[in-house]
Order: sequence, then structure tokens, then C-alpha cells
Amino acid sequence: MIFMMNFLLISISILISVAFYTILERKILSYIQIRKGPNKTGFLGILQPFSDAIKLFNKNIVSLEFMNFMFSYLSPSLSLFIILLIIPIISFFKYPLFDIKQSVLFFFILSSMAVYFILLVGWSTNSK
Repeated sequence: MIFMMNFLLISISILISVAFYTILERKILSYIQIRKGPNKTGFLGILQPFSDAIKLFNKNIVSLEFMNFMFSYLSPSLSLFIILLIIPIISFFKYPLFDIKQSVLFFFILSSMAVYFILLVGWSTNSK
């Protein structure tokens, strides 16, 4: 039970930190290009990544008649699942959540497998 709570807490904090990293990147790029950047939602646009995520989930999925539906819908979720499997082997505060001797090897195996699922999405469209 404690393992699952730690895993969920770490996973959610990583996803939120990525959201704030993207807003920081967009702000820096906007200042370089001498424009305001995202400032519509929240104070100084701090909620913009969450607004973008809601907009992304509400988009319609374009499906073609000759594409492989199973691979195209299942591959992104499998890629996210592989990435979430990496989290327990990373050491947080001196102790990893899941301790194995070959954790570095396991990290490289899982991170290289995520690429294959992304390639599978492109292959499943049967685009020539």
C-alpha cells in the first residue's frame, strides 16, 4: 500500500513538474522573441499547461478507413505505461522504490522500448 502511494505521488509530481517546465520554456522563448507568451489562464499564465491538456483531451480523433485501429489506439497508452515503469527504479532520496541490482540496465531497456511503440503508431496508419 505504501509502495503504491509513493508511486502515485512521485508520478503525479513528475507530470506536474513537466507541465511547469513547458510553461517555463514557452515563457523564455516568448521573451527571446519579444512577445508576451502564454498569459490567458491563471496568474501570468501559470495554468496554461493544464488548459492545453484539457484542450488536447477534448480533440476529435481522426481515423482513416485503412488504418489499423488496435495498434493506433493502443500504442500511445503502452508507451506511457513503459515510461511509468521506469519511475520505480529511479532513486529518490537515497532509496529506490523498487530495488534491483540491474536497475541501470532495466532503465535503458525500458527507455529504448518506448521508442518502438511510437514507431508502431506511425506504422499502424498504413501511410505510404
